[in-house]
Amino acid sequence: MATVPPMAAVVLYLWSFFMRFCPISGLGTNELLYFRVISPEDIGYIFSAAPARDFGGDFTSSYDEIFLVPAAPLDGCSDLTDREIIQGQVVLVERGGCSFVQKARHAEEAGGKAVLIADNAVDNDSQYLDMITDGTTTKPNIPALFLLGRDGMMIRRSLQRQSLPWAVISIPVNVSSLASFPLRQPPWTLW
Repeated sequence: MATVPPMAAVVLYLWSFFMRFCPISGLGTNELLYFRVISPEDIGYIFSAAPARDFGGDFTSSYDEIFLVPAAPLDGCSDLTDREIIQGQVVLVERGGCSFVQKARHAEEAGGKAVLIADNAVDNDSQYLDMITDGTTTKPNIPALFLLGRDGMMIRRSLQRQSLPWAVISIPVNVSSLASFPLRQPPWTLW
């Protein structure tokens, strides 16, 4: 019986640990983007989101304070009716009903600077999905990010509870520059 060299055993152990506890569906940790909720304070955490794989743009600038506006309709599968508050802001939509590309296109047409697409599985607190194109030739240019279902639900719930039309966020956030103060991550999500 052959023995596994010690270094190979360590690498194998670390890989199996990563795959068991960090199921990121093909995404590396460095491929996640982070944003911070500034207000409301009850959800004032750093959240992670996965950029779309083959459509949408990149953040060309950082926004220290920008609104995160829940879309109407929430699934973003038709023209958004709240264009006046979406204009120049980040749009929060929910997965389901149509393709990711259609959701991002509707957010862009309404004037959104980016779109966060929250999983409609509200118990999802660890599985990122690969958002891919739907085969259409017209692709949106704004950044499109996949947000965990529990994170999206908690943000929407906080806004509804406080009767707020939006959250104030900072996006993207460089988490490596936050070492000078505690990194506040959602208590329901394991990083």
